[in-house]
Amino acid sequence: MEKVKFGIIGFGVQGSSYSGFLAGRPKPDGPQADCPEHGMLGAICDVDEEKEKEAKRLFPEYPFFKNWKDMVDSKTVDAVITTVPHYLHPEIAIYCLEHGMNVLVEKPAGVYTKQVLEMNTCAEKHTDVAFGIMFNQRTNKLYQKVKEIVESGELGEIRRSSWMINSWWRPDSYYRQSEWRATWGGEGGGVLVNQAPHQLDLWQWICGVPVKVYAKCIFGAHRQILVENDVTVLTEYENGSTGSFITCTHDPIGTDRLEIDLSGGKIVVDKSREITVYKLKKNESELNETVLMKELSKLVADNSGEKNELYEVTTIVNHEGWGYQHVEVMENFARHVLYKEPLLASGSHGIHGVRLANACLMSSWLNKEITMPFDDNQYLLELNKRIREEGKFPEREI
Repeated sequence: MEKVKFGIIGFGVQGSSYSGFLAGRPKPDGPQADCPEHGMLGAICDVDEEKEKEAKRLFPEYPFFKNWKDMVDSKTVDAVITTVPHYLHPEIAIYCLEHGMNVLVEKPAGVYTKQVLEMNTCAEKHTDVAFGIMFNQRTNKLYQKVKEIVESGELGEIRRSSWMINSWWRPDSYYRQSEWRATWGGEGGGVLVNQAPHQLDLWQWICGVPVKVYAKCIFGAHRQILVENDVTVLTEYENGSTGSFITCTHDPIGTDRLEIDLSGGKIVVDKSREITVYKLKKNESELNETVLMKELSKLVADNSGEKNELYEVTTIVNHEGWGYQHVEVMENFARHVLYKEPLLASGSHGIHGVRLANACLMSSWLNKEITMPFDDNQYLLELNKRIREEGKFPEREI
């Protein structure tokens, strides 16, 4: 095998884009990312007749399947990517793992922790099958650099982190694209399971998994939906540090800013494009013990140019755009299948973001702080209440 043939399950916005990348034919008005060197399009699957017509029009030379199990069983492809509604990710992944099919799961790994844990347990039993997740932001060199700096310890220990990611503006027309969107029974939630999973993953990937979570979620804020689209989260970590995460889908101007305060400095990421690293010349604990009040105003009054006696500044800019990162994940996955190259993100890593999103929703539903890990069955019971009230989709099995 020289190239991995990928089967795309679900020919929606994401699935059609991935098909174009893998066939070396990105959309004319879309990102101009190259086809993965070691991956190619093998087949497409969708249950919708209109999607079938569109897939056959755009990619007539590739096999088309109406049933994803038929695609997996046919062995026409070497791996599949699950660009389908979120509840289906674990179901498809488990079937693939049990049938020897390599699987790259789209984010999020699932809707609730119980189903993701089942998927991970299955993967542990089938280690000969490749199992990855499309956390494409882990390929962003800025966030890789942030993680490297934090883990190196050169700026000391994290004391506080804060991410405001409001650059997800979505009008009501977006939510009306598909019946399953912005529903408890079809999508499993709102911004926490749709737009923000990449940032939730990066946040815990860089800053660690919190031990306590408190959240305020507003459901249907300024939109005709029932799920959360305005969220404010407070977290606490094992070392006593704290964090905050703010996101929404009703801010057309938007903000994307991550700040990490450490004992030896600060890291600021703006718009996922630029890092500013502030390295204190003396760590905060030493400053706290030695700086006198008469020196305070002089120390903090002018921290620019040669007069800066407090910190050194380094700036790093990343010019990569959307599309390249997705292709990089596909290329990495293909090289993992072919040459056992380490995965950028193992499929098992998806549980952390799902658990954090679940904790946020449960905290808001119950109006209390959630200690991690929480009772998986309790979350599913609360979710089923919302699915039942919604009345559009069947409840999930406990």
